Amino acid sequence: MTTSPTPPVLLRTAGELHARVRGGRRAVVMTMGALHEGHATLIRTARDIAGPGGEVVVTVFVNPLQFGAGEDLDRYPRTLDADLEIAGRAGADAVFAPAVDEVYPGGEPQVRVTAGPMGERLEGASRPGHFDGMLTVVAKLLHLTRPDLALYGQKDAQQLALIRRMVRDLNFGMEIVGIPTVREEDGLALSSRNRYLSTAERRTALALSQALFAGLDRHAAQEALCARAREVPATQARAEALSALGESRAAADAHAVATSAPGSATAVRDAARLVLDDAARATPPLELDYLALVDPSDFTEIGDDHTGEAVLAVAARVGATRLIDNVHLTFGPLGAAS
Repeated sequence: MTTSPTPPVLLRTAGELHARVRGGRRAVVMTMGALHEGHATLIRTARDIAGPGGEVVVTVFVNPLQFGAGEDLDRYPRTLDADLEIAGRAGADAVFAPAVDEVYPGGEPQVRVTAGPMGERLEGASRPGHFDGMLTVVAKLLHLTRPDLALYGQKDAQQLALIRRMVRDLNFGMEIVGIPTVREEDGLALSSRNRYLSTAERRTALALSQALFAGLDRHAAQEALCARAREVPATQARAEALSALGESRAAADAHAVATSAPGSATAVRDAARLVLDDAARATPPLELDYLALVDPSDFTEIGDDHTGEAVLAVAARVGATRLIDNVHLTFGPLGAAS
């Protein structure tokens, strides 16, 4: 593990941050605290990219603009001492942990960044105003920290897409780097909210990642069958070969798969939904918010004729805890998943 030679400097004000002498590239990792291994992975990657002559700054700020009515702003964990230790071990040079008054000195800002149509879908539909608040604080923190690059986790896929869009549309002039989701051994995506789950709730919550993996498996089976269909001439031998492959992967009808659109989006959604339907009957039950297979450029649902990148995303509540997760897929001749 990459380690920092000294503990990270704790900065509380923008003045302290701006007074730092910069050398090399500055990489920023934005967090709301309660750091875990997912955050540590982002910090280590930032350290590697910035190099020994660069600087890694971790921001710790629980942004009130991102929490709607009835959400867990007061309940959100605040563990700054532990955060400093984790950030230091992962290679951070400084932790910027401002108070609300420092970020919003005049109270809630009158001028905000608006997420637009993409911000009204999925998470935005479930949490109205969330993405406007997120983009507003990200814009402020990017201006305050003035990085050369900023790193964000792919677990919050819609957030990452919107940040990239904002930086591009509004000419922020910095690089945005997405880092793959970090998972616990049982497959559950790492999240600060996982600590709220009881043992029984955690068992139910595993359905989120299991549903996504079921969708990935179905997608892989379809892509394998379609690839085989393209390679083998349209003869009886092709039908026999497809049947044999289908029995081992998905028991799919060879003729139907061979003549269907590559990697049917409907079948991927259906495979994931079966797992979620079972979890809805568990004790305690999973309460599904959404399951969606979307185009990452605008987060609209894709059809069965889609080719290229896609995101299979899920959000659900188990007990009082709301969780999200997603995986990336590619439909078409180069179909793959991550």
